[in-house]
Amino acid sequence: MTAPTIDPAAGTAAGADLDGVTRDEASLRRFLHGLPGVDQVGADARAATLSTRSIKTTAKAQAIDLAIGMVDLTTLEGQDTPGKVRALASKAMRPDPSDPTCPATAAVCVYPDLVGVAKQTLGASGVHVAAVATAFPSGRASREIKLADTRDAVAAGADEIDMVIDRGAFLSGRYLHVFEEIVAVKEACGPAHLKVILETGELVTYDAVRRASWLAMMAGAHFIKTSTGKVQPAATLPVTMLMLEAVRDFRAATGTQVGVKPAGGIRTTKDAIKFLVTVNEVAGSDWLDPDWFRFGASTLLNDLLLQRQKMQTGRYSGPDYVTVD
Repeated sequence: MTAPTIDPAAGTAAGADLDGVTRDEASLRRFLHGLPGVDQVGADARAATLSTRSIKTTAKAQAIDLAIGMVDLTTLEGQDTPGKVRALASKAMRPDPSDPTCPATAAVCVYPDLVGVAKQTLGASGVHVAAVATAFPSGRASREIKLADTRDAVAAGADEIDMVIDRGAFLSGRYLHVFEEIVAVKEACGPAHLKVILETGELVTYDAVRRASWLAMMAGAHFIKTSTGKVQPAATLPVTMLMLEAVRDFRAATGTQVGVKPAGGIRTTKDAIKFLVTVNEVAGSDWLDPDWFRFGASTLLNDLLLQRQKMQTGRYSGPDYVTVD
């Protein structure tokens, strides 16, 4: 894909006039629909090829530690309690209490009303607190409520906000509405970083995924995220590959780097390594860093820990080696 032409001097801050494309609905639509179309068969074939790549033992050990450090350890259930969040935050700081060399996870991701609990537990550990907001997971609320939701989470101590786009507006072609809402939420985030959830399982086509990715980046997203984890399919390798192409091309066009977060359905070390290989092959090594790539997961960490211990000792631990999240 050839990167679209965007005037780098226009900047990528929220609300910036990127070569005039965000000035009105017609201009934005013209730009987004002018992006090169996606060859779905070709994209699926390339993702399948990338998924067969193997890595050597030493590299695998490094990949496991890298993946652990990229996990947004997540609990987003109606039955979440302060006790569960405290336990999850403790696990995020010390995934393997028996091994101080095991890296911490990148963040703990919770609902806004539990941000304070996570923040208090994590303290100055360096593990971030991420909060879902904007009427997660449906996004069906007024903009005023979405902004209040965001401000409440930031006020409680959230370092990162994971917002959902209005898929109904996007699918009906009201791109400017979606763009302006992302801009407004980013402003409400203040110092917190903004991850924009596309909910790719509802976008239906690869072309729509590419357009939504560019729309979110143009509105100022720090990360683009595949899914809420509540809709299937969630984080597939082909969709993540397309989003990695988008962030690569966006940086080429604007000079601004944006991160990618696949979330939902990534449960095994084998799958995580496939995603890391794809990051390296598609976007490049600059994205192999927790600042630019994350896994949204609840059970992936357990398998990473089991595989890490297997590589160190030559045997698998019993079922009580890791906590059940």
